[in-house]
Amino acid sequence: MSRRAVVFGAAGQLGIELVRELKERHYSVIAWDRRQVDITDPAAVESALAQFDAEFVFNSAAYNQVDVAEQEPQAAFLVNALAVRNLALACRQVDAQLIHFSTDYVFDGRARAPYTEEDHPHPLGAYAVSKLAGELYAQAYLENSLVVRTSGVFGPGGLATARGNFVEVMLRLAAKPNPIRVVEDHVASPTFAPLLAARTIDLVEKGQAGLFHIGAGVPVSWFHFAQLIFEVAGVSPTLLSTNEREYRTVARRPQYSALSNGKMERAGVAAMPPLRDVLASYFEQRATMVKK
Repeated sequence: MSRRAVVFGAAGQLGIELVRELKERHYSVIAWDRRQVDITDPAAVESALAQFDAEFVFNSAAYNQVDVAEQEPQAAFLVNALAVRNLALACRQVDAQLIHFSTDYVFDGRARAPYTEEDHPHPLGAYAVSKLAGELYAQAYLENSLVVRTSGVFGPGGLATARGNFVEVMLRLAAKPNPIRVVEDHVASPTFAPLLAARTIDLVEKGQAGLFHIGAGVPVSWFHFAQLIFEVAGVSPTLLSTNEREYRTVARRPQYSALSNGKMERAGVAAMPPLRDVLASYFEQRATMVKK
């Protein structure tokens, strides 16, 4: 009998890859997006999980409009925190493991080495606060929840989603004659969605619970990531560096939010490949999708 998994947020970049990877590993999968099940409705969540006797519940649904959240913090908290509480309670009823995805933004960016799971979170804005609250709800209501923090997720599914991803934004800008300005003083761990899905399921299959970081494996500034994107894509737009002082945003963001994968690797999960190789895989998969 195949293992049974539910994926919420199945239409997003990560959700698409979770569904694909789970099916490749012969799980029986039910995939829901927000139009099918409203995770902010406790009764809807409980009813949905009761109908499908899942062993594993993956939550990749999120409110991720970082700047907008400063004007509507309640909306962010409803999806990123209270909805996780709904899922945790429903998982407890059916004895399922909840696998929930969080963000590098729970940190304040004052570190100068990749953050570990032991580092103290200090969110800087409404979005980050709501994501940290979601982590706490998952851990408070369930003893075996798995919370995965990640960073700058990008995947081929970004071609089909409204907001795309950083790679697609860079490619759109590269097609225009104007210079492209990208911040060089913000460092993160941009993470390939197919690898994030696979490594997360590896942790599940190894019986892991608790808090884990899964990022690119190397710190990189957004400016240098843009440089690498254009090198791998074989395009040469005018790319200029800028900084936080020149490029102000509504919400504060951590200047340094790279994540350490050390705990994941110590659990026996493979390290992430080099970012250049990851981008090559992205463009290969992207080309296949564009042809369709």
